[in-house]
Amino acid sequence: MGELIESEPDLAAIKPSFTSSSESENPRSKSLIEALSLELHIEGGYFRQTDACPITIPSTYSEEALSDQTLALSGPTREGYKAETRRLSTTIFYLLTPRQPQGNFHRNRSRVIHTLHRGRGRYVLIHPDGRIESFIVGNAVERGERIQWIVEGDIWKASYLLPNVSGSDQESDGEEPEGLLISETVVPGFEYHDHAFLTQQGFRELLKEDQVRELEWLVRRSDQRHDVDEPAVSAES
Repeated sequence: MGELIESEPDLAAIKPSFTSSSESENPRSKSLIEALSLELHIEGGYFRQTDACPITIPSTYSEEALSDQTLALSGPTREGYKAETRRLSTTIFYLLTPRQPQGNFHRNRSRVIHTLHRGRGRYVLIHPDGRIESFIVGNAVERGERIQWIVEGDIWKASYLLPNVSGSDQESDGEEPEGLLISETVVPGFEYHDHAFLTQQGFRELLKEDQVRELEWLVRRSDQRHDVDEPAVSAES
């Protein structure tokens, strides 16, 4: 059985399989987006919130937002938000597609539980001490792919879509995939005040020069715009 986590991953192998594009999604991806009523996410990809627990708990987090950039991108604070409390949990669908193939490095204060529904992808995590982890998510559990994974709070996380594979040789099946569809449950529940993108400066302070060269494509550019006119609402990851 393959390794679930590459504690010292080969960074040269962490390369994009698809390129972000404003072109229309392929018919299979488009059908899935429409069926689940997904919208564009500020991190990249698509999402829809499916649950917000009505129970609230006292917040242990600072009342100050982690990132003014995130607040500017996400739009008005959601109705009912109170800095001193958090919802017990929130859940979303999250989808990466060949046209929206990556989620850029970001962190949340809260713990995030991920569950795979379909597709394949790679996750790259950067711990506060600069340690890097990477793993593949997919249905080939006998080869070490993961169908459930947890990212603790304050760990930088990025993800990107991988091609579908067939057979024991793990060669691409040649067909453009529908996408990587997962659910994410955030505990305590997600708020944009608890979210921040990794900046270019922070990225360079955290990693070594060779690591920066290999992974900088997963860092959100300062001039990068959200791809829709309306701000995202109630997203979390």
